[in-house]
Amino acid sequence: QVQLVESGGGLVQPGGSLRLSCTSSGVNLSYYPIAWFRRAPGNEREGVSCISAIDGSTNYADSVRGRFTISRDNARNTVYLQMNSLKFEDTGVYYCATDTWGRVVVTTSDECKPDDYPYWGRGTQVVVTS
Repeated sequence: QVQLVESGGGLVQPGGSLRLSCTSSGVNLSYYPIAWFRRAPGNEREGVSCISAIDGSTNYADSVRGRFTISRDNARNTVYLQMNSLKFEDTGVYYCATDTWGRVVVTTSDECKPDDYPYWGRGTQVVVTS
C-alpha cells in the first residue's frame, strides 16, 4: 500500500523559509516521480513542483520558480521542497503525490498535473502571515 506522509509545514513570515518533507514507509520513493501540489483556501489544487525518478528532471510552477527547490534524499527515502522567500500567496495545504504505475514522465516543460498522480499524502499546512 502506498502511503505518503508530509511534514514541515507551519507559520512563517513573508520572506521566510520552510522545508517540507515527503516520506513513505511502504514505498521506495527513489523509483517513482514525486510531485508537490498545494491548495489555497477556495482554490483548486495547483501543481508546485515535481521530480523525475529517471533522470532527475524537475518542473516548477511559474509562481514558485527561483524560490522553491525540489530534491531527493534517497538514503532517507525522502523528497524535500525547500521554500524560500515565501509570500502570502504561498499559503495553503501542501501535498506530495506519486505515481507507481509508470504513467508519469516529468519534464522541465510539462506542468505537474494532479490527475496524473494516484497516490497522495494527507497534506501539511503552510501559513505565511505577518
